[in-house]
Amino acid sequence: MDKISNLITSLKMGSEARKEMVAIPYSKMSLAIAEALEREGFVAGVAKKGKKIHKTIEIKLAYDDLKLPKVKGVERVSKFSKRIYQGVNDIKPVRNGFGLLILSTTKGIVTNKEARKQNIGGEALFKIW
Repeated sequence: MDKISNLITSLKMGSEARKEMVAIPYSKMSLAIAEALEREGFVAGVAKKGKKIHKTIEIKLAYDDLKLPKVKGVERVSKFSKRIYQGVNDIKPVRNGFGLLILSTTKGIVTNKEARKQNIGGEALFKIW
């Protein structure tokens, strides 16, 4: 099971269904991605629930003033079958700056804006807008 695809699909489908919150199985990678999305305002809150084997991540979805979801679309870039790595010079704005590219770097999970500031590249996981 692909944990990253599960996370982004849950976010997109939950937003389209106007859910207040979605829950996904816990992993360190999923938690780091959710926290990066929270820093950028695509989700309203992130909480880790449960103990031992039954841990989940509850993500509170963000909506704007007109009750439209902040997450309008997602696109997986790097997959198990084909990994896509981008250097700092290859990182471009997503949707003219209205979207984000989430990268896995040596300094953790960062957005394209943070990667440009820190002058690091990494594996491009997915785009979100």
